[in-house]
Amino acid sequence: MNDKEIELQVIEKAKRWMYQPFDDATRTEVARLIKSDRNELIDAFYRDLEFGTGGLRGVMGVGTNRMNIHTVGMATQGLCNYINKQFQNKLDISVAIAYDSRNNSKLFADTASNIFSANNIKVYLFESLRPTPELSYTIRTLKCQCGIVITASHNPKEYNGYKVYWEDGGQIVPPHDNSIIAEVQDIKDISEVRQNGDKSLITIIGKEIDEKYLDTLTSLSLSPEINRKYKDIKLVYTPIHGSGVELVPKTLKRFGFENVIGIPEQNVIDGNFPTVISPNPEESAALKLALNKAIEVDADLVMATDPDADRVGIGVKDDEGKFILLNGNQAASILIYYILRMWKEKGKLNGNGYIVKTIVTTDLLADIAKKFNVECFEVLTGFKYIAEKIRELEDIKTFIAGGEESYGYLVGDSIRDKDAVISCAMFAEITAWAKENGKTLYRLLLEIYQEFGLYKEALKSLTLKGKDGLVEIRAMMVNYRTTPPLVIDGSPVNFYLDYLNQETVNVQTGLKAKLNLPKSDVVQLIATDGTKVSIRPSGTEPKIKFYFGVKGDMKSIDDYPKAVKAVDDKIARIMKEFGL
Repeated sequence: MNDKEIELQVIEKAKRWMYQPFDDATRTEVARLIKSDRNELIDAFYRDLEFGTGGLRGVMGVGTNRMNIHTVGMATQGLCNYINKQFQNKLDISVAIAYDSRNNSKLFADTASNIFSANNIKVYLFESLRPTPELSYTIRTLKCQCGIVITASHNPKEYNGYKVYWEDGGQIVPPHDNSIIAEVQDIKDISEVRQNGDKSLITIIGKEIDEKYLDTLTSLSLSPEINRKYKDIKLVYTPIHGSGVELVPKTLKRFGFENVIGIPEQNVIDGNFPTVISPNPEESAALKLALNKAIEVDADLVMATDPDADRVGIGVKDDEGKFILLNGNQAASILIYYILRMWKEKGKLNGNGYIVKTIVTTDLLADIAKKFNVECFEVLTGFKYIAEKIRELEDIKTFIAGGEESYGYLVGDSIRDKDAVISCAMFAEITAWAKENGKTLYRLLLEIYQEFGLYKEALKSLTLKGKDGLVEIRAMMVNYRTTPPLVIDGSPVNFYLDYLNQETVNVQTGLKAKLNLPKSDVVQLIATDGTKVSIRPSGTEPKIKFYFGVKGDMKSIDDYPKAVKAVDDKIARIMKEFGL
């Protein structure tokens, strides 16, 4: 199909949005796009916004390829159809709904609530914005069959999203994900959406769930006495205009910490995120105000959560007193090391506990677990697979903690998604524990490297927007599958793992083996020297991601500057080989 044919098809599709039941604002905007902005029109209508394995995520606006009340409505109707089929013998089907600070989040939550109730499904709707992990907790606490949260996580302000959770509190995984997608795809027209909601089926929830959630998190503290001793350590925290604004400080105080220093201008709930370019705690720019405050007050720890409070960025002081930001792998390593060490000291390790990490998260976690005789399971990228592993092993083994490189961590199994609220509390506790032992978080990290080796990882993402970008990403993945590199930085590739074809190939011998993980569009290369390169398209953004992992020697802490330069230089050479 040529560009002219695509444009004509888009115009015909868009014109259907210029009549009832579409609202006046939508019809007016579609008419404007047809008349004066063909490029935007094509991007808004050239395809339907895909309901993927996690739900919806996209730019807000009119059109079939946008987040709006109509695409949200059609997705919700498809989800209702699936829920009612799955639980057809249950009389009191219920869902929980939460939303974050993004523009239109409340509108989309209200829209979904109305449609659920119109389908005779009871709704527990939060009175105001709440962290995503609390939604997971609520589903389990209220014994709901499903839940949704309206959020686009850490994406820029133009985006919003719709994440779906199942009755275990985890995001949907097979077989439910594909079955829900099929039901959503069966909704062909807005007229199929049941709009006449039943208000009697909608219950507003809030403070009572907060208290239960906070009690559960507080019970996870491993050093309460030390926390009380160091109650005055200076903790700088920012929610970056998001849903951590109340519950993170409350959790820190329940853990015993009384000196929580906020950033007033970022405590303002605002979906335009006016103080940052992007509300992503993975990016140093998002923590600029918090770091400035930390320097001003000589803080012990800096923490920043994204708009739905499931990811956290951490800032610590190095040996020279300069604040640096930990990456997700470093923070996860500190967290897992501390928890396993405390469990051992308390006699809680009985050979039945385990941790979970994703395939692109540092292998340092596996080494730490091995030292403490704790099993480490590896799952596909995405915290939903960590939740799936917890459900699979429920009543068999004890989940201790888990993490992924993208700044998401979980402690205990009461919540089934990454939780920045408990993560902030635990990092504050580790800071106090380190101080009790005469060290800092930074020094603790270096001691971990000295013991286990200097693991260093890097992520490089290429953003390729629109339909042309999608085609280019697909072509790149095909290329890495058909002609993968045979040598990485002078080291022969030993293993080639194709998660889409569920196959591992020993490059040296040609032997093939089945890869016992679900299908996923990921290619992974492992070289003789242990270097690991993973390549995958993002499931939520128009990006293709390259993950690089190397390991260097570090005989003593004094060797760190030289050792880190060596691994950084190695990663730089590898990136250049991959054209990045």
